Amino acid sequence: MNSYHPHARKARATQARVVVGVLLCVLLATFFRTQVTRASDWLLQSDYNRLRPLTLPAPRGTIRDRTGRPVADNVPGYSVSILSATRDSMYATLERLREHLEIRPSALQRVQEQVRAGSARPILVAMDASFDAVAAIEERRASFPRVLIETRPKRRYPSGRVGAHIVGSVGEINRQELDSGDYEGAEPGLVVGRSGLERQYDSILRGETGVRYVEVDAMGRIVGSHRGFRRVDERPGEDLETFLDIELMHWIDHIFPEGRNGSVVALDVATGGVLALYSTPSYDPNVFAGELDRDEWTRLDRDPQSPLFNRAISAKYPPGSPMKLVTALVGLELGVVTPSERMPVPCTGSYRYGGRSWGCWQERGHGSLDLADAIKHSCNVYFYQLGIRIGLQRMLQEVSELGFGGRCGIDLPNETAGTYPESAQYWMNHYGYYPQEGQVLNLAIGQGPIEQTPLMVASYFLAIARDGAGPAPRLYRHSPDADGFRWDVPVEHLETLREGLRRVTQPGGTAHLSSLEHFEVMGKTGTAQSVPGSPDHAWFGAIVGRRGGEPEMVVVAMVENGEGGSAVAAPLVAKVADFHLRGMHGIPRDTVQTLRDHLLTGTPAPWGWRTPAPETP
Repeated sequence: MNSYHPHARKARATQARVVVGVLLCVLLATFFRTQVTRASDWLLQSDYNRLRPLTLPAPRGTIRDRTGRPVADNVPGYSVSILSATRDSMYATLERLREHLEIRPSALQRVQEQVRAGSARPILVAMDASFDAVAAIEERRASFPRVLIETRPKRRYPSGRVGAHIVGSVGEINRQELDSGDYEGAEPGLVVGRSGLERQYDSILRGETGVRYVEVDAMGRIVGSHRGFRRVDERPGEDLETFLDIELMHWIDHIFPEGRNGSVVALDVATGGVLALYSTPSYDPNVFAGELDRDEWTRLDRDPQSPLFNRAISAKYPPGSPMKLVTALVGLELGVVTPSERMPVPCTGSYRYGGRSWGCWQERGHGSLDLADAIKHSCNVYFYQLGIRIGLQRMLQEVSELGFGGRCGIDLPNETAGTYPESAQYWMNHYGYYPQEGQVLNLAIGQGPIEQTPLMVASYFLAIARDGAGPAPRLYRHSPDADGFRWDVPVEHLETLREGLRRVTQPGGTAHLSSLEHFEVMGKTGTAQSVPGSPDHAWFGAIVGRRGGEPEMVVVAMVENGEGGSAVAAPLVAKVADFHLRGMHGIPRDTVQTLRDHLLTGTPAPWGWRTPAPETP
């Protein structure tokens, strides 16, 4: 049929109308699907193109001492970030920023690496910009359309270097920390705890970040308000209440021997709470609160005095004479000595064993002593003989079972475990030979392959004060209780040790001049060997409380190369205890504290010469 015939044209027209109708229906269906059924998807895409999410850092919780004084809190700070754009654009913005903002080389390198990596998030340029720099950038806002200035909380440490090793420090999380999984929920640019309580309780202190959005144009430049909208509020971190007495920490810092390194540990007997954990030399943690200068970090890290090192929980030293208390406890437990028994060889200044002479610190000797007086005079000869009675193998086994080769379990990172040989194999592993029986003489007086942290020494003084069951030392008031030393020994044996400790600060004792007017100091001096050619370390540990009352606190001081425990460490411990307990009992504080202070100032001290009468059966 002719294609131009009217019937043919009408058929083709009908077919065309059908095709066009179908196409229109498809188009209408597509429009309907796009505009109605998928409207939310395209709205989301639109928002994604024009909005940039910004993280709102949450203020970290405040760390407080036992009286509510802050040892770590927050102050307002300014951060400067660059919104994601092309690499050249971001480099150009960064160069313009350097005209008004001081950017340290380390920070500049970090920002450049993030730009090269093509980060989709805003890149933090400065965490702690000065007000003048922020004002200069804001005045030139048109020149910095991709620059975001935010007010964010900045960490502050009011106690400075005094509390540095306890509270620790914070810093911007790095890639390694993000990949480690130790910081759950952390994002790039977030400030996290790096050490101390800040690290231990980061999940509590950190809180939850919020989100706000800023509107940008097609070039990635901020349009409209820089404050943004659609805000998801941040949740501040929880406060951390501790047992610490920061006033006591400052007092320790004031009286610690000038130019000496060392530490002081003070524990509350009732709770095991840490009242003070002082380590010197120290550093100012505020330098870590903003952007840490790499040169400053290098200086601290390479300082031969090791100011970043927490000597109270991480440094190990030979414990010296305080370990004689453990020897005495083992001897009583094994039944090889009684409290009233005297050793067969009186102390004449030395003891002959194994073809050599073993000296006592007192060259003229101490004569014949019972156990309490041996502790009072810290007589080496008495404890040499007690060590021989115990024997090397039994000494190693018993002391190891008491827990002297482990950690105390304090709620701080980086605590170091103590060292005590578990068996004779220790000498073979470390020195290539098996020990002779005479090695027990060194162990009996706290020498040889023994090393303990000051915190460990304080912990076993705490166990003695609490009849053998001392909780693990802790800083956070609401941390779960944990066992420390737990000795299943008769109370009578521990009372024998406490009686010896009482006599140390009574007339004739090694620390008599460190006795106090209002409080009973039950202490033990110690002089421990240092490296060859250096003066000995000075130790003193004490249990202190009201006369005739229950023990209230334990204080241990270790002064590196301090030479004499009675001359250096004992007065330090006594003054620390006196300062704290006077405050607790409402007694006016005084700078004239110990018996030595009274003698030097001519202040009468009749209490210093009274010796309690022995109890009658």
